[in-house]
Amino acid sequence: MQPVFSSESAGPAVKADPMRLEASVNKLAVELHPRGCSDVENLDRAAAWLSGQLPAPTEQTWSRGKKTYRNVSAIFGPRVGPRIVVGAHYDTAFSLPGADDNASGVAAVLELARLFGEHPPPFSVELVFWSLEEPPYFATADMGSVHHADALAAAGVDVRAAISLETIGYFSDAEGSQHFPVPAMGLLYPTTGNHIVVVGDLGQIGLTRSMKRAMRGANDLPVASANIASFVPGVDWSDHRSYWAHGWPAVMVTDTAPNRNPNYHQPSDLPGTLDYRRMAKVVEGVHSALYAIAAR
Repeated sequence: MQPVFSSESAGPAVKADPMRLEASVNKLAVELHPRGCSDVENLDRAAAWLSGQLPAPTEQTWSRGKKTYRNVSAIFGPRVGPRIVVGAHYDTAFSLPGADDNASGVAAVLELARLFGEHPPPFSVELVFWSLEEPPYFATADMGSVHHADALAAAGVDVRAAISLETIGYFSDAEGSQHFPVPAMGLLYPTTGNHIVVVGDLGQIGLTRSMKRAMRGANDLPVASANIASFVPGVDWSDHRSYWAHGWPAVMVTDTAPNRNPNYHQPSDLPGTLDYRRMAKVVEGVHSALYAIAAR
């Protein structure tokens, strides 16, 4: 849970745009729906649209049977030196709309791309959109993030940290709206789902602390953190796990998905259920955190 109270602003103050976030979520969850692993044509359309939002995009492709899948990425700031990876998966589970899971994360990465495009960072950041995070490919070698992490390792890239933005748009001010994979956690953590959480395993404590402190310093959105053994359900439920395999620090930023959002992996995971004002604050917090990580 540390640090409990401290905060520290890092980097230039920025303002993320809730309307742009909402437009991106609608694009993915409505116009480009469905985006399950069998919906290859729509996944290709989504990849093409994402490429069009980035300067000098790069695509990484791989095949699964007769189907080809792709990651889309772009580097901001210097192209040499230690690199921070920030990404979100753009596929959905079971051809569902996936507004929170994970159009919300994709929209946030796109907003970071806008902010870094206007004011390039003095450090290297790779923004990446992964495919095939969801079942049946989760935790297999066919995950897009596995292909991406393996390619970085093969190229000898010095990855300072990797951050997965995973389901970041659902908030609730109702008491009891936050649930936990281990009930006893309710004695330590807020039971109202009005905050964002930085999650890592027990090897990510330093990265988690830096991110939490900087995200708290960016605005008034409450930020919690958890460093928990990876066998606890949910701790490794995103693409950050693929970077752990190479020994790189990696965490997930999340609204805790099924521990809060009743629409998780349901047809009701729709754009109108998300809070874009608070999503914008998550983006601002992550932007600040990247400057803090670069300064470590």
